[in-house]
Amino acid sequence: MTTNQPNQDSRSILLAGAGGVLGVHLTRALRAAGHRVTGLGRGPRNDIQADLTDRDALLRAVDGHRFDTVIHAATALRKPPMRHRGMHATNALRTDGTAHLIEAARATGARRFVAESMVFGYGYGDHGDHEITEDDTFGPGGRDPELERHIAAMRTKERLTLGTPGLQGVALRFGLFYGSGGTDALVRMLRRRQLPVPADHGRVLPWIELTDAARAVVAAVEHGRPGQAYNIADRTPMGFGSHVRCVAEEFGLPKPMTVPLWLMRPMSYAHTVMSTTLRVSTAKAERELGWAPVHASVRDGLAALRAVAGRV
Repeated sequence: MTTNQPNQDSRSILLAGAGGVLGVHLTRALRAAGHRVTGLGRGPRNDIQADLTDRDALLRAVDGHRFDTVIHAATALRKPPMRHRGMHATNALRTDGTAHLIEAARATGARRFVAESMVFGYGYGDHGDHEITEDDTFGPGGRDPELERHIAAMRTKERLTLGTPGLQGVALRFGLFYGSGGTDALVRMLRRRQLPVPADHGRVLPWIELTDAARAVVAAVEHGRPGQAYNIADRTPMGFGSHVRCVAEEFGLPKPMTVPLWLMRPMSYAHTVMSTTLRVSTAKAERELGWAPVHASVRDGLAALRAVAGRV
């Protein structure tokens, strides 16, 4: 495939999840860096069509192909999950899908495997003022069966990524995504007044703009240390409610209704996320990957998005 600039270290990359919100940004960033990208996914726009949860079909689909690197950015999410069951299909991609994709990586001769991970692998709930580093425990037991199901899937994905012999695995623990393609669903819900949010009361979460996330993946492909995980987030943690209100303000949309947190309990997963306080350090990524966010805060990123797109 054509690239935008010559690159003596150009790699042949199989990108699982190329048609997803992050995958679109990854394809653009990887090609701009001079790499050759082959998209893998279920949709017809992918170069190779296969479902990661169907091992035999996946191995048949990649038969005869050769790649240097495989990236796992596949997700089943098409909108922000509101209830726990909305995460179940993505959990399957993190467990069975990762195991099958690693088999495909080996079958195609790939040596490097870069996986999208999440900061929620450090656990949901109140982490207080502690700034979490990669040395903190990843994948602690969940407080209830549903949370354990989500965390166990993230734990498994990283274990397979970082612990498979002969594979140079790198995991990127992203904050919550926003930006072109990622903020669209919030905008639609705000326009329809479908998204009430609680007051944050000091609760904050890590966020990452999608083009900054894509740049981190390129850095991990080129410079990531095998067997290592990296936190990827901007410099300004923000509560979920504040994030939604910031989107409304930036795009001139109706301000969301503020409701007590307990009123969100029927939306079980959203309630869990909105109840969480989590801060992460990105010093390791900045030091080892040479990466830093262009957009230091959600407000900066949304302002840049509005300036380019006019509206989402």
